[in-house]
Amino acid sequence: MIIGERVRLRSIEREDLPRFVEWLNDPEVRINLAAYLPMSRAREEMWFEEMMKRPPEEHALGIDVGSGDTWNLIGSCGLSDINWQERGAELGIMIGAKDEWNKGYGTEAMRLLCKHSFETLNLYRLYLHVYEDNPRAIRSYEKVGFVHEGRLRAARYENGRYTDVLSMSILRPEWDAGK
Repeated sequence: MIIGERVRLRSIEREDLPRFVEWLNDPEVRINLAAYLPMSRAREEMWFEEMMKRPPEEHALGIDVGSGDTWNLIGSCGLSDINWQERGAELGIMIGAKDEWNKGYGTEAMRLLCKHSFETLNLYRLYLHVYEDNPRAIRSYEKVGFVHEGRLRAARYENGRYTDVLSMSILRPEWDAGK
């Protein structure tokens, strides 16, 4: 496990999948994700099986909050498309438990994931994409040290309208300077 002050990152287990299906079928949660179709338990189990075939560094991590023996799953995060030659990867995060929004858990989870990526996996560049109409996530990424590096104009279509997708990244020297 990767343990922070109020958050820990851990392996996702098959028993977690019903929670993810619940979250991914909630329009308020799904609006800020690339997922736009209803999620079935069978489809989530197929995702889990495919994830387990990927390298361990690309396995999604559950985000738990709590302390001692009492921890509660509130979301997930992880790395994808790791390029070992260029030492870069894409990050993703979802806080599915809406009653845990706006408490700083996503920011802490991103800090833990960045620390793990830079200091354990020895990556150099981490990047992500975020929808322009998700200011809560943008602020969180900025707090961690991500900088804006581009805008994909009208790259997302949702609810009858096009919106921009922002590209953000953080480099290892920026991480080290901000610690």
